[in-house]
Amino acid sequence: MSSGHPSGPLPLADRADQLVGSVIDSSTSLLAAQTHDIVRFAMGAPAPEAIPDSEFTAIADRVWDPDSFTYGATEGEPELIEAVAERLDVPCDPERIVITSGGMQGLDLAGKLFIDPGDLVVIESPTYTNGSATALSYGADLLEVGMDDDGMDVDQLEELVSRTGRTPKAIYTIPNFQNPKGVTLSRERRERVIELARRWNSVIIDDDPYGMLRFRGDPIPGFPELSDNDPLVFSVRTFSKILAPGLRVGWVDADPRLRQLLINAKQAMDTCTNVPAQQLVAGYIATGGLADHLDRLRGLYAEREAAMQTSLQTHLGELVSSTHPDGGFFCWLTLNGADGVFPPQELFELALAEGVAYIPGVAFSPAGAFSDALRLCFASSTPERIDEGVRRLAVALDRARAELTPAS
Repeated sequence: MSSGHPSGPLPLADRADQLVGSVIDSSTSLLAAQTHDIVRFAMGAPAPEAIPDSEFTAIADRVWDPDSFTYGATEGEPELIEAVAERLDVPCDPERIVITSGGMQGLDLAGKLFIDPGDLVVIESPTYTNGSATALSYGADLLEVGMDDDGMDVDQLEELVSRTGRTPKAIYTIPNFQNPKGVTLSRERRERVIELARRWNSVIIDDDPYGMLRFRGDPIPGFPELSDNDPLVFSVRTFSKILAPGLRVGWVDADPRLRQLLINAKQAMDTCTNVPAQQLVAGYIATGGLADHLDRLRGLYAEREAAMQTSLQTHLGELVSSTHPDGGFFCWLTLNGADGVFPPQELFELALAEGVAYIPGVAFSPAGAFSDALRLCFASSTPERIDEGVRRLAVALDRARAELTPAS
């Protein structure tokens, strides 16, 4: 007997084909399904001990009341907007700030405001593919630009744009301790990106979740500072990496003329960002403890990054090459020689069986490049667990040499 349901294809929008999802975020479910001990280098999350949960509990008792659980202003709670504008990073006009539901909503707002189907969007290669996936969801054509130790190769950027004969609508960059490579865009290259954006009338989507987590070297001025708040700079920020990702609170810093458009676009998404979480963040900043918290994180992550480098040298030596970030969460590991030709998925499954998880390099390129690389997060594991995880990775590579057929 027929159920009465139509059996033909669903009437999906054309954009549905461009909703590619995230290998990174899917790893959370994959790891939750494992029953054996796993050292988790995969997700880019703060260590549990780096989250000020006891302070949050005390602040919640003080600041939450019945009004905390109703709708709030779309642009954000006034006390949080003021705290972001006056107390974080470089002070700015509060009219530039709109509070978002995490950094990803900021990227989605950028796509909604600036990207039409068929627009050319520049991305770093490799890149944070949640960001590139957002551009794809709005119909962008992606132009991947290579990187070195100073970040995006701006000479290559200019050459590739010239070769395409099209000017990009947007340039998506993660300037500080880039995800996944961990490298930082030099000041000279930042200035050149600004010059090119002005020449092409391109928006710089400045995605900087990690800038406050520099643990080595001198800070480099950000795009808003170097451009004197040029309206072509759209900056996306988040509390996920410096406080707690589960809060889902971030912000955008954009030209005030965009404010009402951002509010209109956000009202079609979520009406307002989680009000109790905003109050929690604003209350924490008001205690004056954020500076000390960030100092503690920098010391913690410096120790863990050093432990990662030591363990890589001890257990893998010349078999791999690694980036050496000055902050943030990630090292980018390249497998040298014959180890770089194993099928990425099969190598990942071997590593998972040995009790270590990472994100394969191919997950960071829409074109599927970097099959010889992988991303390791050092932030969320103790030095002892880091050493154990790298040891397990070395065992997995030994097994791969014995069991896997190199990819053609």
